[in-house]
Amino acid sequence: MEINKRKRQRELRRKRHIRKTLIGTTDRPRLTVSRSHNNISCQVVDDSRGATVAAASTLEKTLRDSIGKDGGNRKGAEAVGAALAGRLKELGVTQVKFDRNGYKYHGRVAALADAVRKEGIKV
Repeated sequence: MEINKRKRQRELRRKRHIRKTLIGTTDRPRLTVSRSHNNISCQVVDDSRGATVAAASTLEKTLRDSIGKDGGNRKGAEAVGAALAGRLKELGVTQVKFDRNGYKYHGRVAALADAVRKEGIKV
């Protein structure tokens, strides 16, 4: 149990370190990622207003139907990134700041960011 507690403390320290300098604005909101073993989700937040601009997750029915049970892998992350980019284009957002939320920029997190870039949003 002590190992898990120390691991969680390290994760929170990394998250705080990132968030000290990363603040979303109206012109360039913050894209934050959250992942679990089975799913991945992200949301775009305007910190100056304290509002969520757009969000996407593998738990959504439309995405679940298209990707099946692949919500916790790179395929699911790419689908979420593409869906979020489409929603951002509808809102007229062209640039975001990427908040990896303490996770390594690797695997699913990197796949999500690459999918958003591929759709034309500057990350």
